[in-house]
Parts: sequence; C-alpha cells; structure tokens
Amino acid sequence: MSKDQQLQLDAILRQGSLDQAGEVQPLRAAFNELMSHVPVAPDIQQKPTTIGGVDGIEVTIEGTATENVILYFHGGVYVIGTATASVPLVSELVRRTGAKVITLDYRLAPEHPYPAAIDDARAAYEGLLAQGIDPGQIAFAGESAGGGLAVATLLALREAGTVLPSCGFLMSPYVDLTLSGETLAQREAVDPILTPDGLRARVPDYVGGADASDPHISPIFGDLSGLPPLLIQVGSHEVLLSDALRLAARAALSDVEVTLEVTPGVPHVFQGFAGLLDEAGAALDRASDFLKCQLAHSPSHVQTT
Repeated sequence: MSKDQQLQLDAILRQGSLDQAGEVQPLRAAFNELMSHVPVAPDIQQKPTTIGGVDGIEVTIEGTATENVILYFHGGVYVIGTATASVPLVSELVRRTGAKVITLDYRLAPEHPYPAAIDDARAAYEGLLAQGIDPGQIAFAGESAGGGLAVATLLALREAGTVLPSCGFLMSPYVDLTLSGETLAQREAVDPILTPDGLRARVPDYVGGADASDPHISPIFGDLSGLPPLLIQVGSHEVLLSDALRLAARAALSDVEVTLEVTPGVPHVFQGFAGLLDEAGAALDRASDFLKCQLAHSPSHVQTT
C-alpha cells in the first residue's frame, strides 16, 4: 500500500512541478495558486498577528487553549512561500500537539536578502519572550529553508546570549547554500520536487553579497554546541538528504541531543502529504510526541561560556 502511495505521489509531483529557476514573481504566483487548493479542516482557526514587528498567522483549533507556542518558519528557498501556504501543514502540528502555532511571513529575497529572514525570526522570538512566554514553552519548527532558518536563528540567539527555546523540529532542512552535499547529484533522478539547477539559480537571491558558507546562512558550517534538542526528518529521495545527514552528525559531535529520521522512498517535506501518504502521518505523529515531550519537560537552554 505504501509503495503504491509513494509512486502515485511521485507522479503527481512531477506533473505539477514548478520552474524553480524562473522569474521570481511568476514562480511565487504559481506556488501560491498551487497551495491555495490544499484544504484546511473547518475547525482550524487562523488569525493574523504581529510578533516583534513581524507579521504572521496564529493557528489554533477551535475551542482549545494552550500556553505552548510553536514558532514556524515556512520553506521556499528564501524566495517563495507564505505563512498562509504553510497553514495546511501547520494545522497538522496544531491538531497533534495541542500547541498554538505562529507561522511567520518573514521577508523574502531577492527584495530582502540575508540577513532579513534571520532578523525577522529573531525579532519574532524575542517578541514572544517580551510577552512573558517562558522559552521552555516555545519550540521552533520549519521545513526546507524554514528548517535552515530555524537552526540559523538558534545560532544567532545563542551568540547573543538569549535564552533558547525548548527544541527544534526540522523537516528536510536546507542548511548548505554552498550546495556541496553529495546527494545533490546522487538523488537528482529520484527527487520529484527540487533540482540542483533550481537551487543554484535561487542561492544568489538570498546570499547577495555575503558568503554562502557563513553559518548564519548555511548552519552546516556552524558550531552547534549549546543548542536545544533537535528532531530532523528527511526522505531518502531528496537532493537535500545530505544536508540533513551532515547537520545531524555535526549536532551529535557538538553534544546536542539530536534524533535523525530518514524515511525511505519519500520526497522533500513529505509530511505535507499526510492525506496521501501513510509515512507522512506517522512522521507527524512522532514529531508531535517529540514536541509535546520537550515543551512539557525541557528547561530553558542558556548559552554557557
């Protein structure tokens, strides 16, 4: 059953693939149109919000209240994507964890290259702290570039001496904008979503005049010591598989509590296809167990010197 689901999903994704190397505005429009057709359950509530001066959407389930917050960073190679487009996936986390999710509309490149995204992510987190929310009641989560942004933001916060959130949940994290991972070529034929050429075309939009190997751009090159527990999920049919593998290894070597899950035969951010793929729902269940455990029991993480 699962293999049939994987093949069906692969065919759907290849038929509806976007021109990742194309002009930015048409690419954004095509992506937003595609995502507008993904349904959201009627009991999911969406409320525009502004945290630390950054716009976003607060996503909750009708009739529930919680003190726990997941700060969510959407994907889109730092160029496309919106908080609205992330709501279908975010709502799955809301339902499973019972937490409130704030998904951010951080500024996008090329209009706003690095460090705009990380500045917005930091401002939003600091805005939550300013509201009196305990950092142990906050988790970071994100997919693709949003996963990379989550790690980069943790590094920036640690360096600033800011108390860190309880944990990070990273789906198919994009953490190497130098594009040096070996699976970029090895998995190109089986990845129905991302292509090496598409990624190469978008890197300059975000990096601008900076160095792509800067750990705040490519956290794979950073010192990860002192970060909170991380859960990394990735599919084996991804050109970014090696990003996740190397990030997990680097975290482990830095004595960070890290869990790496590689699901065979599934594509980039496969968790977004929970309605089509058994593995997606199962992965979200495991992620929610991780998030609930960390939000319930993790002490605040403080940078030590």
